[in-house]
Amino acid sequence: MLESTVAAIRPLDEAAMAAARELQGRLTKPAGSLGALEPLSVRLAGLAGACPPPLPEPAAVAIFAGDHGVHAQGVTPWPQEVTAQMIANFLAGGAVVNAFARQAGASVTVVDVGVAIPIPGAESADPAGPRLVSANVRAGTRDMTVTAALTRDEARTAVETGIRVAGELIDAGAGILLTGDMGIGNTTPSATLIAAFSGVDAEAATGRGTGVDDETYARKVAVVRAALARHEPDPADPLGVLAAVGGLEHAALTGLILGAAARRVPVLLDGVIAVSAAVAAAVFAPDAVGAMVAGHRSAEPGATAALRHLGLEPLIDLGLRLGEGTGALLALPVVTGAVRVLHEVATFDSAGVAEK
Repeated sequence: MLESTVAAIRPLDEAAMAAARELQGRLTKPAGSLGALEPLSVRLAGLAGACPPPLPEPAAVAIFAGDHGVHAQGVTPWPQEVTAQMIANFLAGGAVVNAFARQAGASVTVVDVGVAIPIPGAESADPAGPRLVSANVRAGTRDMTVTAALTRDEARTAVETGIRVAGELIDAGAGILLTGDMGIGNTTPSATLIAAFSGVDAEAATGRGTGVDDETYARKVAVVRAALARHEPDPADPLGVLAAVGGLEHAALTGLILGAAARRVPVLLDGVIAVSAAVAAAVFAPDAVGAMVAGHRSAEPGATAALRHLGLEPLIDLGLRLGEGTGALLALPVVTGAVRVLHEVATFDSAGVAEK
């Protein structure tokens, strides 16, 4: 599945992009006056191979959840049980991602790809609410400072889970996928992945996650350095890097991005966990970057390093660092607006407006 998905990813359609640029030039507004929305609309036309491209709706958020063996190194003060507890909160509709999804009219799918303990109340979740997909590869990763976090087979299974979820959501009608994540301690493997793929220093890739103190932050940077030194991950081998220092949710998000790109559906990236998966996806298939839209600039420094590595500019910058898909949901109306302009704004000729 992974190989066939990667093989299906193609460059953006140049003819559709040229048509979108030409149309932007005829709309009743000064050229370039919509700033970043104009090249975004052009890129989405290239992805769809049509001008105008389809409106990116309905939206589907996929929250991939997993636990992390590196939690044992004291990289966060939050207990690991919070991962499962927050999934229960997602399913009950009580998290920030649920509030933002209701506002945006987006569906929420939660995928247990590697949670360490049973999810409380999962069997009694409201069938009309957020959907839970049970696809647990293993009960959390191994401690990456001691051994590889995953085997290559486990990493592949998680990637292919993400591909499968992308296909199911698109087959159900989704016009855009939004990345979500949940996993206590997951900013540590995110920083390690970003450092491995982009070459930035461990400290430049590592942030304070949930807001750790100076002592915990220093420990976290040391853990990232130790994992990189132990495994010496090869950035040309994305599956190997994900296995050595990634998380199950990172691998699954990588698959979601690849699956969306193969189907020529945009994927709106959330924060540092999503962009660390995106840099892996870009090694599997460089043309997958054409399907990626950077929703926001996470407060985590590694996110900015990863976006720079990908050549992507975030649509909003609000200092967010929650994850879950929240930043992507807030950026969704911007993406929709960029496309709606091509569908609904009159041209100078059709409106009878004089050009300069």
